[in-house]
Amino acid sequence: MAGQEGRQNHSDFDLSSAKKSKDGFWRDNNGTLLRVSASDIERHAYCPLSWELAKQGNTGQGEAVELGKVKHAEIHNRVSEFRTKQSQFRRQMIIWTWWFTVIIAIAIDSVAIMMIDDVMLYPKDMAKYLAMWSLTVLVAGLTAIYIPWRKWLGFAETIKVEKNKIIQETKILEPEWEIEGFEGGWFEAGKVEIGLLFAAMLLGIHSIALNGAENRQQAGFILIVLAMVWTLAASWQLQRALISENESELARKDVGLKSGSEVAYSDDEESSGLLIDKQTGIRGRPDQIVVIDGEFIPIEQKTGRVPKRPHTSHRRQLLAYIHLVEKNTNRSTPYGILRYGNDDIHQIIWDEAAKNELFEQVQEIQRLMVEGGAKRNHDRIGKCENCSRKYACSESLV
Repeated sequence: MAGQEGRQNHSDFDLSSAKKSKDGFWRDNNGTLLRVSASDIERHAYCPLSWELAKQGNTGQGEAVELGKVKHAEIHNRVSEFRTKQSQFRRQMIIWTWWFTVIIAIAIDSVAIMMIDDVMLYPKDMAKYLAMWSLTVLVAGLTAIYIPWRKWLGFAETIKVEKNKIIQETKILEPEWEIEGFEGGWFEAGKVEIGLLFAAMLLGIHSIALNGAENRQQAGFILIVLAMVWTLAASWQLQRALISENESELARKDVGLKSGSEVAYSDDEESSGLLIDKQTGIRGRPDQIVVIDGEFIPIEQKTGRVPKRPHTSHRRQLLAYIHLVEKNTNRSTPYGILRYGNDDIHQIIWDEAAKNELFEQVQEIQRLMVEGGAKRNHDRIGKCENCSRKYACSESLV
């Protein structure tokens, strides 16, 4: 959807001094690239005059424009709901896993304390040692969270770390679990830190339970009761997780996302940031970015009538988003997804031909920004009839 990304402020560069550089892109005397949004690319591909009129401040008008805004807002809300439910399910399953592990550990320890005869320490003495051990592990876990030790040790960056970079640099993605800038995980997801905190919790529970026992049999009985209580809590947590999974699946099917997709970003056109390529001047906001098989894949949602094949203007707009996602993630983006409704889905391949097609159009738009002279590029009456800026066009066929 052509949104606020297309509203440009040209005060940062001088169009009168802009010239074509050796790489084919246009810059002013200060070396500043002329900015071209994905919406510019979509409008120019539809009709250069429509792009020119938009640049002059003529906004799109008509029922289709207003309806498109409403539908895009609905899609964004539904995608956001899916992402929220998906995130809730994952967190609740992680918590349930921890709680179930606590049950197993407490059950094993209760049997060991009652059955092993050569234990020399009394339960209260064991409780003191476990309390000190728990405090030590807790301090280690908190230290590991706030110290970037992986960076010091030179661990390779993972998709989680790269996602945090995008959060910091563009504000286009939101953290799902860890705080912004978090560098935890022995490879990702904070497994070392989580393990230390979990161990501290488990040791603390044992210490509290054993502190109230007078002998080994009583200590074992207390641990068994604790395991039963914890089982009830874990069952409740599992039920919450399953409810979130069901709601997540309903929302995923409603927006037509592939099973296993992870939504990393959804555009609301107000609070979302821009993806920017400083080498070409391209910028924009995809409707969504999803993670499929470890790759960041942009999705462009189109409302209105479903065409027989993807419109060239829509396809080129998506090519701009693919390029931006690839540049900002430093990962190869093999394709993007263009959707007309829930059922008409197209995979747009990102190859050398697509790159050349995109860059040639960007350079032409930059040329027109400097030299002017945009002309209608078609003789189709239907295209003019559907143009939201025909009211301001002097070359309209209707």
